[in-house]
Amino acid sequence: MPTISSNKPYRVGRSRTGLGLFATKPIKKGDKIIRYFGPILDSKKKDEDAIENKYLFELTNRWTIDGSIRENIARYINHACRPNAESDVKPRKRKVFIRAIKNIEPGDEINYDYGTDYFKAYLKPIGCKCDACEKKRKKKRAEARAERVRLKEKAERKEQRKAEKLAREKAKAKAKTNGVKANGIKTNGIKANGVKANGKALNGKHLNGHSLVKAAGKKAAASKRGTARALHA
Repeated sequence: MPTISSNKPYRVGRSRTGLGLFATKPIKKGDKIIRYFGPILDSKKKDEDAIENKYLFELTNRWTIDGSIRENIARYINHACRPNAESDVKPRKRKVFIRAIKNIEPGDEINYDYGTDYFKAYLKPIGCKCDACEKKRKKKRAEARAERVRLKEKAERKEQRKAEKLAREKAKAKAKTNGVKANGIKTNGIKANGVKANGKALNGKHLNGHSLVKAAGKKAAASKRGTARALHA
């Protein structure tokens, strides 16, 4: 890690993406923080135009700064979609400075927007890890969890209503099957108050087509005749 003078308002430290540049002193909005520098590459020269790395800073269509050298402390500044600094490009002088666009407090990470081309080439494929994007992902994860809970509770309520409806239907069916009234309701084809049971009367009515009263009368008469015969004998 490169050494940094103690009077500089920044230090290199660990960040979410690896290394980053952090403020060690208050930095006011508009202050120049650090210069982004390195060898100047000429795109008209094939060997220089063929150089590729993540630290190339394009000044014009022809001139590009190769900021991959370790002395370029500004290369540790990470991208942010909502940055607190910006790149101040001076193409004629072939210089780039990083300038604060917000008040930056000690301990805050310094960051700036790398631009659309860099974002599409290097950050979008792996997912941007800046604070703003992390907050968006965290919010989406929370919303997804809440939606899963909502759907689960909805399904549980539906199942509960279904179970309650089924229980009511079973109770109703059971009451209809087992419900017997105290007076006159058929049970297995028999009535409680002397009505027919398999063609037979229970209370002095018909028994196999004959009257119980007549049958009793004939029996009494036969008994009397038998008694009379016995007396005359």
